[in-house]
Amino acid sequence: MAKAQPIVIHGGKVIDAATELDGEFDILIEDGRVAAIEKPGVLKGHSEAERIDAKGMWVMPGCVDLHVHLREPGEEWKETIQTGAEAAALGGYTSICCMPNTRPANDSPEVTRFILEKAKAAGASRVLPIGAISMERKGKQLAPYHELAKAGCVAFSDDGDPVADAGLMRKALEWCLMLGLPLSCHEEDRNLSCGGCMNESPLSLRLGLKGFPGVAEDVMIARDIELARFTKGKVHICHVSTARGIELIRRAKNDGINITCEVAPHHLLLNEQCVETYDTSFKMMPPLKGDEDIIGLIEGLKDGTVDAIASDHAPHHADSKLVEFSRATVGILGLQTSLPLLLEMSGQGVISRKRMVDLLCSGPSRSFGLDFGTLKVGRDADIVVVHPSRTWTLSTEGIRSKSKNSPFVGRTLTGQVVHTFVGGRHVVNEGCLTSEMSVKAAGNSK
Repeated sequence: MAKAQPIVIHGGKVIDAATELDGEFDILIEDGRVAAIEKPGVLKGHSEAERIDAKGMWVMPGCVDLHVHLREPGEEWKETIQTGAEAAALGGYTSICCMPNTRPANDSPEVTRFILEKAKAAGASRVLPIGAISMERKGKQLAPYHELAKAGCVAFSDDGDPVADAGLMRKALEWCLMLGLPLSCHEEDRNLSCGGCMNESPLSLRLGLKGFPGVAEDVMIARDIELARFTKGKVHICHVSTARGIELIRRAKNDGINITCEVAPHHLLLNEQCVETYDTSFKMMPPLKGDEDIIGLIEGLKDGTVDAIASDHAPHHADSKLVEFSRATVGILGLQTSLPLLLEMSGQGVISRKRMVDLLCSGPSRSFGLDFGTLKVGRDADIVVVHPSRTWTLSTEGIRSKSKNSPFVGRTLTGQVVHTFVGGRHVVNEGCLTSEMSVKAAGNSK
């Protein structure tokens, strides 16, 4: 097999929170790994290398997403592993963790291997399966964790459904402690949420929509903190949306409990007022909150309580959104918008650029114990080159996912991915998938 041509990315500002890099450096990629990071000009001697001009751009580790729904197997009309992995690469994500709420659920090594084989064939972003906590995600019987981990699962979750049985959750934490893997928890007490479709508030009363009180999330976060304290197991809290939830996690971390958490961009940039038009694009789980909760989430970003930004990418067919708000499916797309939305927050001074990179890259990797999210020499060359000030408008035509359910369609976004490298493979070049560019080039040559 022919040796891949070395690549030098030069002229860009390299930002890596894990190594404290923040300045102008050139990067050499050889054999799929970061071979060297040097001051400008030092790598000029590599005349055989392909050269990528990153002048005026930021060069970051590839983003890592801990919370993605790829729908395959079972709901391929919404998304496939191929289209999801390609959307991830276009959005600057080089590694994505896919949730097990497929049909069938990822509760067997056969499903895990199917996902990995499909991901390899896709040739885009790396896909890391998350196994189910319970069989069929029904919360009754533990899934075979050892077999799932051996097949390639990096964590376990029943996301989409909470684990209501505290005894089962305890056993799951004890098993995962032995395996050294986290439980990624959807926190919702359904005896409190009662099928609510938006945040419970004076606005929900005025709109005549059933409310979902924030305490339904908070009490389950508190329960799982105490179970993690008792078992010493690792808990990761999905899509935290309340200020109280952040405070509970902050106190747990101060107590030395093994806990991490994620926040989704839409819970930072959108609020419950968006629901006033009954636009189902704004229906998600947990529901959008009020300003007090958003302030609490942002404080969690700033003080380090929040470990990761996760897209909670949830594709849905248009028919399931073109119904009454109370009946519409929950969730939005996120793989192609999360990075520019965080760049927007960084540009506004809400968080520093280094903190932004930590939340998108090294923080998620630390949370799940993954060997990604950094530009350390010797690591896989997972790299994204982004133009931080280039503006563009999200259109349905520009969405790679099969589904188009994003409330950000039509919004002008700041920051565009120009190049994405996954293990040294150049999968996005000048904002386009290289696989598509090669097909077009072959067609033009005929």
